[in-house]
Amino acid sequence: MTRRPRRTALAVASGALVAGLVSGCSPPAPAAQAPATPSVTRSHVPVPVSPSGAVEPETQAPAPVGTARAGLARLAVKGRAPKTGYARAEFGPAWTDDQTAAWGRNGLSTREDILSRDLTDVTCKVRGTSPRVPPCVVQSGTLHDPYTGSVVEFVRGNKTSALVPIDHVVSLGDGWQKGAQQLSRAERIAFSNDPLNLIASTRAPNSAKSDSDAASWLVPNKSFRCAYVARQVAVKLKYRLWVTGAEKDAISRVLEKCPDQPLPTESDAVRRTYG
Repeated sequence: MTRRPRRTALAVASGALVAGLVSGCSPPAPAAQAPATPSVTRSHVPVPVSPSGAVEPETQAPAPVGTARAGLARLAVKGRAPKTGYARAEFGPAWTDDQTAAWGRNGLSTREDILSRDLTDVTCKVRGTSPRVPPCVVQSGTLHDPYTGSVVEFVRGNKTSALVPIDHVVSLGDGWQKGAQQLSRAERIAFSNDPLNLIASTRAPNSAKSDSDAASWLVPNKSFRCAYVARQVAVKLKYRLWVTGAEKDAISRVLEKCPDQPLPTESDAVRRTYG
């Protein structure tokens, strides 16, 4: 009877059992993992906000030099000051010729100057021989009203002259609350008689506007709005006045439709406004 082979088989079996046990105790190989998605770190970048709180575009090309938009960017933005101390007399006698703006001391009242500029087909009062008589006191003419787009026949008279008032583009009350109270009296008189700040219009829009700025009133004639707000910007720059945040936003919205609207100059001020 031969027992050696059994011993050998037992040894082989034992070896296999030990190998299996050892293999079973080994830690499993790590499973393959998908590449980690890189994390994105978001830095806090302030979003540009306008003075009134509206979100503005992150980037905006600078406005071309000489445009109303470029002028608007130069205006200070502040709150409206109290109206304390305001009176029409703070801006001198109405339509005085004794002032330093264009056409000052030319022998005509400021009202006559603006009627002569803005009306067409003007007829003047016949001059006498005295050199003291103004060169042209307007008797009649045609107004192409830039504020409404309507055409009005002007005839001088106690009941008819008032139908064509002269509007302050930047009203005296608005100017007073945005820096004019800090001007000298001579500067305020010039501001109220400057052709740059004056336009002949009609009674309805002149009354509706009152002391409003662009945030609360714009001319009904939409085709004239770009020129209107551009004139406001030019006047405020010239006399170092400021705008409120809401006012700046309102002007910006108008100028978005005419980004190349030029800023009016002194030369523009002495030419007919409209029509």
